[in-house]
Amino acid sequence: MTRHYREFSTNRPGALIAAIPAVLGFTPEQSLVLVSIESGGLGAVLRVDLSPTLVEGLHELIEVIDAEQPDAVVAVIVDDKGAACPMCNEEHRALCDALIEALSGSGIELWAAHVVDHIGLGGTWHCVDGCGSRGAVDDPKASPLAAAAVLDGRRLYATRSDLQAVIAADHTAAPSALTDAIAARQGDDERRRWEDSAGAARRDVEAALAAVKRVAGGALLAEAEIVALGSALADAQVRDTMYAVAVGESAGAAESLWATLARRLPAPWRVEPLVLLAFSAYARGDGPLAGVSLEEALRCAPKHRMARMLDDALHSAMRPEQIRELARTGYRRAAELGVQLPPRQSFDQRAV
Repeated sequence: MTRHYREFSTNRPGALIAAIPAVLGFTPEQSLVLVSIESGGLGAVLRVDLSPTLVEGLHELIEVIDAEQPDAVVAVIVDDKGAACPMCNEEHRALCDALIEALSGSGIELWAAHVVDHIGLGGTWHCVDGCGSRGAVDDPKASPLAAAAVLDGRRLYATRSDLQAVIAADHTAAPSALTDAIAARQGDDERRRWEDSAGAARRDVEAALAAVKRVAGGALLAEAEIVALGSALADAQVRDTMYAVAVGESAGAAESLWATLARRLPAPWRVEPLVLLAFSAYARGDGPLAGVSLEEALRCAPKHRMARMLDDALHSAMRPEQIRELARTGYRRAAELGVQLPPRQSFDQRAV
């Protein structure tokens, strides 16, 4: 589920389809995209892979869409076989028939359904039901929502694989050596915390904040810093405090740090940076990055409480401003530790 853009007209299919990459954060391929319509504008957007079992799983998608209580839904089927495959057209129609039936159970209308061969210059769309409507896809790079995404500090990716690469594990390092180094460091850290829990946590938070500043300045982290940060984030006091950075003026640099740690740390230590990255992305409305980060975190640690909570919130379309409220705990923890965090930033209220 992605963020919402209220001020966008949905009466031009070519423009609506061109806006999808800016909302998702990447250009979907071989996908079913559901766009909810709210007050005549573009609401939440949900994407799933086209697959033989998609029809059986439609009820789960409808539950997510229904949580938004939209006026209607527009379906966009991205299939590079397009009109060149008559059998595919029959499959598309069958999928939309099943979608209509599933939506009707929630009292939601399928306003329109389009098939597009690819979302980009030269892409073409046509209606699923053979009504004769067809046209060209507008340039996604010229979409008003693409400009809005850039202004919001979001990076747009060519494919979902490119987005997943942001947090993909770096296999060039020797994971066993890092694992041994972090385990040894944690043993030392646990002794420090036993002697002075608050003091150790304060020093670790300050070290993490210093690393955020260094990353913002373009510095590369040495392996010893990676090890120290991986061990520090295993401490709940440190981790809880760092969630507040997601709503501070250093949030962007912190995301770069969390992504770096997620790539370079071995499991299980990479889980905490993944969840911190997901929280920060979610807080600023970047559902796609939050989603892939949580997917990887839960793959590594299926029972991780914060990852599970954020994943449930994302799939139930909880708004970013509601998620930001969780950062208050981080500010309280920082005050208890005597740490000064970066000032809170203001968020664009246009995208919620």
